[in-house]
Amino acid sequence: MNYRRLGKTGLKVSELSLGSWVTYGGQVGDDAAKACMVAAYEQGVNFFDGAEVYAKGEAERSMGRVLQQVGWRRESLVLSTKLFWGGEGPNDIGLSHKHVIEGFHAALKRWQVDYLDLAFCHRPDPNTPIEETVRAFDILIKQGKLFYWGTSEWSAAEIIAAIKLARELGLTPPVMEQPQYSLLARERFEREYATLFSDYGYGSTIWSPLASGVLTGKYDSGVPEGSRFSQKQYEWLKDKMVTKEVLAKVKELEPIAKELGVTRAQLAIAWCLKNPNVSTVITGATKPEQVSENMKALSVVEKLTPDLVKKLNKLFP
Repeated sequence: MNYRRLGKTGLKVSELSLGSWVTYGGQVGDDAAKACMVAAYEQGVNFFDGAEVYAKGEAERSMGRVLQQVGWRRESLVLSTKLFWGGEGPNDIGLSHKHVIEGFHAALKRWQVDYLDLAFCHRPDPNTPIEETVRAFDILIKQGKLFYWGTSEWSAAEIIAAIKLARELGLTPPVMEQPQYSLLARERFEREYATLFSDYGYGSTIWSPLASGVLTGKYDSGVPEGSRFSQKQYEWLKDKMVTKEVLAKVKELEPIAKELGVTRAQLAIAWCLKNPNVSTVITGATKPEQVSENMKALSVVEKLTPDLVKKLNKLFP
């Protein structure tokens, strides 16, 4: 495993990390979560990603129970939460001072830890002044309960506004973004965020490098029973991702991957890692075998020659 700095911060995160969206606390139970987390940790993964909304908090509870069982040194881990959708009440949603503080403390209880390394604003909140949100995260950091805060799926303009405001007020600015990034989702990361990386040294913990499994070839012949896109709550995503045009391009990945002696999934993850602005690629898994397969992408990065990268960029502009 290689480790990269989270942007210009001094924190180092494993190039591949393990997330819990869709899987832990919902799709699979604690035993499967433990098997995957152990497999990842044994291969050098130090970053485990959660969110208050994942399985309505059960994902973080599941991973927290696993941590209590395995007894790893807390200092060897980088743990995160994301705040925005905390519940049904009028003050359980958004980035108000009240919800940031209360939602963060609830995450500490779910993870069963005294502090978290990272916390993200899961979406921008147009109903809360940015200053209020910045001040809330600054308090958590100055209390020693949180080390770094950042954003997820914010516009570059919103992020820069938060950074400038924090600097003007002598508060802690956000330092990392958690955006979607893959061969099928490139424009925001590569174009809109370019200034964030070059001028502000922003870090990134990217999600969905396999475009919800589409880039693996799983959906080449339709939507398999039991897969993510067969579930009603992901119909909105299926309609966007599983199209004839997209599937045709994904099939063209197959001969390229075969020539390298790798899977399409490993090729897609390695392509993400090739971008120096990617601090870590968040992967998902329900079985330890999937973790091992994903980790093999690390050795594929060096196989991506400039000509091959150019070919992939042409296929997925």
